[in-house]
Amino acid sequence: MATIKKGDLVQVITGRKQDKGGDRGKQGVVLSVNKETNRVLVEGINMVTKHVKVGQTDRGTKTGGIEVAEAPIHISNVALVDPSTKKPTRIGSRLDTKTISGVKKTVRVRVAKKSGKDI
Repeated sequence: MATIKKGDLVQVITGRKQDKGGDRGKQGVVLSVNKETNRVLVEGINMVTKHVKVGQTDRGTKTGGIEVAEAPIHISNVALVDPSTKKPTRIGSRLDTKTISGVKKTVRVRVAKKSGKDI
């Protein structure tokens, strides 16, 4: 089961400190997860400058120039934020039973290790 999913609030736990120009300690929402390379794209984290070649659209407007965008970061460098304490935590799982239209189903639920709350 994936520990970090799209839409989760995560915090960067490694790298350079913020006062030295890094992203450690910053929090952001996960935009996408690449399971093959174990990388996540986090909103506002690991911003890079891209130089895009100048082109033209169908309407004649110019495109290109210098753009700033998020770059992927390895999944081991971020930790999920506990919803109750707003601090990074590890993730566990537990099995629950739900009744959906009269049928009982076993569902796996993600649980924060520090507080024990559901995520």
